[in-house]
This record gives sequence, C-alpha cells and structure tokens, in this order.
Amino acid sequence: MKSRRFIDRVTVHVRSGKGGDGGSSFLREKYVDNGGPDGGDGGRGGHIFFVGDHDTDSLVRLYFEPLVVAEEGGSGRKKQMHGKDGADREVKVPCGTSIFDALTGELLADITRHGQRECLARGGKGGLGNIHFKTATHQAPTEHTPGEDSDERDLKLELKTVADIGLLGFPSAGKSSLLASISDAHPKIAAYPFTTLHPIIGTVAYPDYSQIRVADIPGIIKDASEGVGLGLDFLRHVSRSRILLMVIDMAGTDGREPWQDYRTLRAELKAYDAALMERPTLLVANKMDVPEAKANLAVFRKKVRGRILQISTVDGRGLDTLKTRLWELIRPVAGRREIAEPEAVEAPAVDAPSAPIEPTRVSRILDEAGTEEIVEIITADRVRNAGFLVIEPKKKKKRR
Repeated sequence: MKSRRFIDRVTVHVRSGKGGDGGSSFLREKYVDNGGPDGGDGGRGGHIFFVGDHDTDSLVRLYFEPLVVAEEGGSGRKKQMHGKDGADREVKVPCGTSIFDALTGELLADITRHGQRECLARGGKGGLGNIHFKTATHQAPTEHTPGEDSDERDLKLELKTVADIGLLGFPSAGKSSLLASISDAHPKIAAYPFTTLHPIIGTVAYPDYSQIRVADIPGIIKDASEGVGLGLDFLRHVSRSRILLMVIDMAGTDGREPWQDYRTLRAELKAYDAALMERPTLLVANKMDVPEAKANLAVFRKKVRGRILQISTVDGRGLDTLKTRLWELIRPVAGRREIAEPEAVEAPAVDAPSAPIEPTRVSRILDEAGTEEIVEIITADRVRNAGFLVIEPKKKKKRR
C-alpha cells in the first residue's frame, strides 16, 4: 500500500475527451413533406487543464490518482440538436510545478503563479451531422463524420519550491531551527543529527503587514551535484529561490570546519548550475551561543571574505537584524522582477513662447437654431470646437 508522504515528482497519464459523432437523421413531422436531413453536430470533448494553486503544497493527489480523464462529447441528435460538450477537467498543482512530456522530455508548461492555467490535452472536435452534406442533387444524405479522437499522453511533473529565500547548509546546521524562530512554521527539530527530507515553507511577517516566504531545503553534502545523498532533490528546489541564505554551523558540532562547509556549498552550487552563483547571497553564522563558535569565527573571517551575520536560535541573538537584512535584500529583487518600473520618457521640447495673439472678433455667428450672437474669441479653432458656424460679414459697397 502506498504510504502518505511528500511527493515532488510524479508521472501521470492524461486523456482528453473524444469528440461526439455527428448525427444522421431525417425530419419526420406532420404537415412537413420531405423534411430532409436534420442530424446535428457532435459536441466537443473536454480539455484537461493544470492550474497553479498556492493552497496546494505537494503532488500527493496525483500520486494516488495518476489517471486523469476528461468527459467525452455527446453525439449529435435529430432536429439539428448539437451534442453536449464534454466537461473540462482541472487539476490543481503547486506553484513551481514543471510539466514534461514523459517520452521526449520536452518542457510543456512551467506553472509558477497562482491561477495560471495551462491546457495539456485538448478535447477532440465534434463530428458533422448529415445536414451538412445536403445539396441540390443529393437531397437525402446519410453521410456523417465521427468525432475526433482524444489527446492521450504520459506527463512527468516535477515540483520546484517557489520561495523568496532559500536556506542552504549542511545537515544539522540549524536551518529548521532558524525557520521556526523567524516564522510560524513548525519543522521537525531534534537533538540528534538528521536532515530535512522535503522543503518546508515559512512566512516571515513584518510590522507593515508585508511578508516574505522562506524555504527550508533538504541539507547538502559533498558531491550532492553528482547525486550523493539527497543530491538533485535538494538542488532542484533551490533553483527557484531568488535569494540564497547560507547557514554555517560555526560551532562545528559535527566535527566539520565551518570554512570548509562554506567552500563545499559554493562548489556544489557551481557544479549544478553556475547561474546560482550570481544570485544575491547572505552568509549567516549559526550557533554563536556555543563557546567554540567565537574561535572558529575568527579563523573563518581570515579565510573567507565578506560580511557574515552572527545569530543563535537558542538565545535569539541577531534574529531581528537578520529579518531586517532579508527585507532589505528582497525589496530590490522583488522590484526588478514583479513591479514594472515606468520607463524613462524624454520630456517633450518646449517651444519658445510666441507673440500674443490678437483677439479675433466675429461679427455674426449663427448656430443650428439660427440664434445670432456676437462674441470675441482668441482663435478661430475655438469657434469650430464650440460647434458654431462662422459667417463672415458682407462688405458694404460705398455709394457713389
């Protein structure tokens, strides 16, 4: 029996609805002679859509129901009645799901937004009824066409966690404790060495009601880019994080050297995807409440250049500073990727002020009602825009 667990990869079989067949019938009605063909068209088969949903965090539903089938279209009926269209099937998946063709490996859709709707299997078109084959020389046709076949294929779905911040570090570096300290998430925390087996998302709230999403990603070890340990299970989820937060066990509680952990993390990221090295990265020294951490930090700063924040999830030191720093980092990233900044627009050239225009006197103005008025305006355009008809006064001839 399948056990309930976090699922981030699954293969499903999808089949859209078959189009309904066209009808073949003739009108049989009292007082209607030679009614002729009246078979209706078949209905369209149902489509299959995959929809992004931020309330769904796993592919476990598709793991237990790997067959997705849409409704078939109804057949055409007499009196030119159109067959019923098959109902569309919508499958909710977590944001960050990539959908591939299982045979060719082609990327068919990448669902990253809530409400994003992608059609992965289109229903067949309905067939034509015999009414479409009536001609002057073929007045009683029995021909009709069947509906189109359904679209059937195997799809491979992979979930890559979408978060603003991705926590990186070796197992037992304190990533889960950090996530529980800065958010309301409740990851597993214990006093013995272990690693998180699946990503856990936590939301960090700020006084101005803004929020950022932080992901606790499975721990990394040496040669993870080659599949050692959780391997690609870790690296696949970190690829969508916009900012990387490296958590270093500065106390070296597992007998490792903190500076060597840092170098290993960077080497594995570069081996998996060199583009990850260009993302904003924040370095955090955890477990600073342990006495050995201060001596290791002094050596770490000699071997590694850059700013490092000191925190402890036990006594809470540095956590407020870390939250502030995360918000300072995420704001410019969000501004570049989500908020469309207005493009720079060149200011129009301002012409030099022209000489004042002398008022133009209109001696006779007649509107549509024939009312006669005398006004004084600046330009003739204002007269036209007002809807008046300008009639120039006739010049009187001088008497001799």
